[in-house]
Amino acid sequence: MHIIAVEMKVKVIQLLKQVELVSVATREEILNNMNIFTALLCLIPYAGVLGFLQVQRLRCRLTDEAVWTNAEGHIETKNIYRDAVLQFDNSGNSALLSDSITFLVAASKVDMRKFVEGPVDRLQCDIHRYSKGMSRVRWPSLGGKEHDIWFTCTLRHTAGLFNITTFLRVTPATAMSAHQPDFLSWLTIGVKEKISASAVMVLMTRSPSVWVGLQKETTLHCQFAVDHKVPHLTVEWHLQQHGGHRTKLFSYSSSTRQTEGSGVAVKGIAGGDASLTVPHTEVSSEGTYVCSVRVPPLNGSVDIALHVIERPRVSLTTEEEQIPRVVCNAEVFYPLDVEIDLFKETSSGQLPEKLENVTHCSHHKHHDGTYSVTASVRLRPSPQDSGCAMYSCRVSHVSLRGLYIHKSIIGPGCWTWIHLTLPGLVCLIGVIFMFIVVTRRSCCYGNKTVTRR
Repeated sequence: MHIIAVEMKVKVIQLLKQVELVSVATREEILNNMNIFTALLCLIPYAGVLGFLQVQRLRCRLTDEAVWTNAEGHIETKNIYRDAVLQFDNSGNSALLSDSITFLVAASKVDMRKFVEGPVDRLQCDIHRYSKGMSRVRWPSLGGKEHDIWFTCTLRHTAGLFNITTFLRVTPATAMSAHQPDFLSWLTIGVKEKISASAVMVLMTRSPSVWVGLQKETTLHCQFAVDHKVPHLTVEWHLQQHGGHRTKLFSYSSSTRQTEGSGVAVKGIAGGDASLTVPHTEVSSEGTYVCSVRVPPLNGSVDIALHVIERPRVSLTTEEEQIPRVVCNAEVFYPLDVEIDLFKETSSGQLPEKLENVTHCSHHKHHDGTYSVTASVRLRPSPQDSGCAMYSCRVSHVSLRGLYIHKSIIGPGCWTWIHLTLPGLVCLIGVIFMFIVVTRRSCCYGNKTVTRR
């Protein structure tokens, strides 16, 4: 946006130099207005962010958990869904909405609101408890306690623009038991409980769902931030493919400086950028990519769904057989399936007629994982047929996003203007050629000199 504004300003300056009638004062006034316009234009991308930074509270859904050990010694969990509110920048302990569970989130370097972009009226907020198990590692920033309890707050944009997960640290008045997992001694949250919390770590992606074609390069966004300088940090990427197969693609440890795999710029990790580049997409690239960031005692992750799509290549031909047929081919597409419809349009001006009795061949799978399929119909003339007909093929596929590919062809046995003019053109060329030959011969005989003895 900034580049566009600068280019516009340069063009205006060049134009003013060409116009000699414009006074110097007028030029300066125009340029001052252009500076204001440029500043306003550059601020457009930040309007949504600045607007959300002014939000003081946000309604959420809290997924609480009731955990107990049954008679057989197994741990059981029951989810309880409750209304809750996030209240930001609260200097005191009085909640603006006193009728709900309220998380009073103190000001922090990792304010989740800084990462929100786009329309904020389509946010979905979910709060969950987070368990450290038996770990009693203290969060290293100021105020961290060994007996802190944890929550995660996830902001999802319903249009798929981003997912943001924030870890909230809460210091309870009483310590938990050190001899059992923390989830067995979680504090009960009252109906109108006011919980003071600190945001200590944020993990987000601006590409929760990615659609990409074959043989393409794509980048899966993953970004994080913490409220202190991180001495121990681990970043990992895994691919969870359909069928349950899980593959590690990349790992990095700041303590050992060891790196495995590729696709992530290690220099960018220090600044909170853990994005992964997939250089060459194939059908096998499809699946759920998991970006994990571990800062003891927390381990956060975001999921990114990568969908491979390839639009079909469509062709329509006629085959002259004992019974002619029209053949529509949809080739090298992914994923399954395509919808193929054949139509017939006569010269009578009626609407195209969708043909029945269309034969669909079984799908052919290529070595790269794409598919091809053929649909055809035999042309059996009926007493109602008169004149020529035009046949068309309409192919729908998920890669076309609600549109379709349309191909048309003239039916066999039809005489078009090409058929009519081609023989005439050949005849005309032949007549011209004969005329030239006869003319030359006449000229030759006329110029001969006859000698008599």
